[in-house]
Amino acid sequence: MLIFLAGSWQSNAQMPYASGASNQYLLNQPIDISEDFMNFTNTYFVADQLNSFDPQTGSGQVTWKRHVYQTRQAFNNMLAFLQPVNGNEFPGVEYEADPTLPFSIEFVSPKAFRIQMKTGKELNEDEPSLMLVDGFAPKDDSWEYSKMEGGHQYKSEFGVVIIRENPWHLEIYDADGKLLTKTLNREDNDVTYTPIMPFSYVRRSSDYSRSMSATFSLSPGEKIFGCGESFKGLNKRGQKVVLWTDDANGVQNESMYKPIPFFMSSRGYGMFMHTSTPITCDFGKYYNAATNLMIGDEKLDLFVFLGEPKDILDEYTNLTGKPSMPPLWSFGLWMSRITYFSEEDGRQVANQLRENKIPSDVIHFDTGWFENDWRCDYQFSKSRFDDPVDMISDLKEQGFQTCLWQLPYFVPKNELFQEILDKGLFVKNAKGNLPYEDAVLDFSNPATVDWYQEKIAGLLKQGVSVIKVDFGEAAPASGIYASGKTGFYEHNLYPLRYNKAVAEITKEVTGDAIIWARSTWAGSQRYPLHWGGDAANTNTAMAGTLRAGLSMGLSGFSFWSHDIGGFVLKTPEELYRRWTPFGMLTSHSRTHGAPPKEPWEYGKDFQDEFRKSVNLKYTLMPYIIAQAKECTEKGLPMMRALFVEYPDDAGSWLVDNEYLFGSDILVAPLFEEIAPRDVYLPDGEWIDYQTGETYTKGWHTIAPGELPVVMLVKKGTVIPHIKLAQSTKDMDWSTIELKVFGKSAERIQTKLYLPNEDSIKAIALKRDGDTYKVAENPYLNVKFKISLVE
Repeated sequence: MLIFLAGSWQSNAQMPYASGASNQYLLNQPIDISEDFMNFTNTYFVADQLNSFDPQTGSGQVTWKRHVYQTRQAFNNMLAFLQPVNGNEFPGVEYEADPTLPFSIEFVSPKAFRIQMKTGKELNEDEPSLMLVDGFAPKDDSWEYSKMEGGHQYKSEFGVVIIRENPWHLEIYDADGKLLTKTLNREDNDVTYTPIMPFSYVRRSSDYSRSMSATFSLSPGEKIFGCGESFKGLNKRGQKVVLWTDDANGVQNESMYKPIPFFMSSRGYGMFMHTSTPITCDFGKYYNAATNLMIGDEKLDLFVFLGEPKDILDEYTNLTGKPSMPPLWSFGLWMSRITYFSEEDGRQVANQLRENKIPSDVIHFDTGWFENDWRCDYQFSKSRFDDPVDMISDLKEQGFQTCLWQLPYFVPKNELFQEILDKGLFVKNAKGNLPYEDAVLDFSNPATVDWYQEKIAGLLKQGVSVIKVDFGEAAPASGIYASGKTGFYEHNLYPLRYNKAVAEITKEVTGDAIIWARSTWAGSQRYPLHWGGDAANTNTAMAGTLRAGLSMGLSGFSFWSHDIGGFVLKTPEELYRRWTPFGMLTSHSRTHGAPPKEPWEYGKDFQDEFRKSVNLKYTLMPYIIAQAKECTEKGLPMMRALFVEYPDDAGSWLVDNEYLFGSDILVAPLFEEIAPRDVYLPDGEWIDYQTGETYTKGWHTIAPGELPVVMLVKKGTVIPHIKLAQSTKDMDWSTIELKVFGKSAERIQTKLYLPNEDSIKAIALKRDGDTYKVAENPYLNVKFKISLVE
């Protein structure tokens, strides 16, 4: 937080190397709100006592005590503390030195509640939120109220909330009475010499704007997860996380393409900061017993969820939305590079995929399908595409969907640039002009959305199946938007508006609500799917990619992908070989980046190994789509941290270099050209998918099988497979092979979801001598073949 030396102070915030001196800032540099809570010129108001409270409505008022920083020098060491002060306004009789402001608690479900606190007059209080699935939060009346000495208690089947009156505190307990967390207020500083920023809000001296600091306790051993697609350590305990959408330019730094204002704790609770302003979360970095949520908004709007990880994800996505089910073809291989420039390129790569018998479902044209590379005008190059409609139709006949790149920024040479200016469709600066040299579409303007969707619809009507929703991280922070708000509120919301605009028009024209997007905010999970940005072609980037995917899954996103092999340069062959099965054991799989990416460009041996990994995914398709369908219903990620399925296994909370693909397949990629590797296994017995060897709970050193990946299935699990096809459209769903991994119970079952069906159905098996046979089959037109893996 603050470091004081010889009477001066400096922030310990990390600045990008390129920014130079500490007073130099770069365009779209993430806004770190924590700096406002370290400023001697600002005024700080600390939550002091509950002044009034109506238990029927859950509303009341809290008095906030005014403070400023003062210093103390002791034995040549300078520290700063918050100290109470009187008001400094004139005339003093017109302003409160210690304001009394609204506070409320609302209940969303038996496992979720909402805390709201205001720092001043709030206009447009009932405005619907784009982040909430229905615009507004639901209400629940199952929590029982009781008055207690010095406070108020609300209780449900799943937890207890206690509001203390003087001093004001909020305490959160589980159903067994264990304290999960509580607010930290002014007197909590008395137990330590370390000056902690208590639950408070700051009023900046520069402009009188205000931000909240919601401070909660952290317990010994508590771990924190989520906050979006974070490339740093999976456990955020001990980290400071800045939530500001940024072009991270890689997958190994603290910036994020996809920040999400949501996290969960290993202690049994999660929190959603319902705002689009910049947020800085200090999860015990400055003081190891405190979470400090520094929120740029003038009010606090905080949702709290109780339960195990699955419960928390379900509750959070009930509130902010669950994804629609992506189409079957999207789970196949997407073949791409930066970039295919012509109709000839597209047809050639499609033909070679089929000739080399490498299953694939999508051909993606990146920045080069326009007449001028990168200059997005929504028109196929007339010099390089003879008949794009005919090409798209022919590709579909071969089993390929077409994906096209675009972005929402328009350079001055773009033929659409002047039209965007003339129609006022762009984000403006304070003078009403362009903030940047580019025109940035303002998606808060309904006229802009209509204009933009008409352009996208024109492509979709030509037969294009999906649009790559690239960029979106650089909405002007100081811009003025049609919503009436500045970029302080609209910047982080921009990706959500962008995702929504493309997904909705795609759904309208094609019937599939699918996109391929890089930037997000809370609620973007409703519009699958997203990929992990521009990874380097290195082992550490591969490991960072996995951490990012796990973190994204712990932030409410079911579907996520990444550039197999990395993006920046030509992928080294040995890295590409190890990255490929990892990429195929992800919900969606795309090869993309600097050429070459096509496997035949690396020679026959590599192509053969690449094909085997792709074949694996295609034969696993019944398992994959059944798991995917369940994810859409429960808010679960396809790429799943071990503790999501095994919350009572302490070791599962410590692992960030392996994952569960769905609920039943454990994957440990090879991050170096070294095998075997150490693998942690949760409770139970596990069977190696490739070798058939059996392992028990704990750490093991395991060699990969034929494919360069470690892949295990828990004993007693049934994994459905399908006969290999070169495209998902050619798959024969009338015959499914059920692979049973190890004899276990007399009766076992698996889930099956057939394309175009409404729901998942269970297939029950029962022991029959040394094998199993089908006991219950809801699919009368499906034949099941059973095999046993021991």
